[in-house]
Amino acid sequence: MYVRMLPATAVYHFPWEFQSRAIAEGTSVRTFGRLTCYLPEESKAFLTSHHVSVKYQVSVQTSYVEPFNPILGALYIVLGETENTEEGGVMLRARVMNCVDGVDLALLQKAINDQRSFFQKSA
Repeated sequence: MYVRMLPATAVYHFPWEFQSRAIAEGTSVRTFGRLTCYLPEESKAFLTSHHVSVKYQVSVQTSYVEPFNPILGALYIVLGETENTEEGGVMLRARVMNCVDGVDLALLQKAINDQRSFFQKSA
């Protein structure tokens, strides 16, 4: 009998891709954004990112990564699973939440696009 111990490999998704329910619930994903709000009493954080002059926000459930020392305004990369919310949006339940302040966002986005292109060609 085969017992699956680890979730599937997480794929990078840009914060603006969370706005629609195009990402299936329970999917392992990675994303990034600036920590703009942390509500410890609710174990919830909000990451924001700008794309084409529009501000996008990703809701992150932080109960699996607490306690952690949040740095408001810092850039974070989050690994976790998606969950649909009652409000009709998508929330990310974080398993890993790393502060990566100082990372070149343009270069990170290029690397994600290059990785997607590589995987599409090899599929």
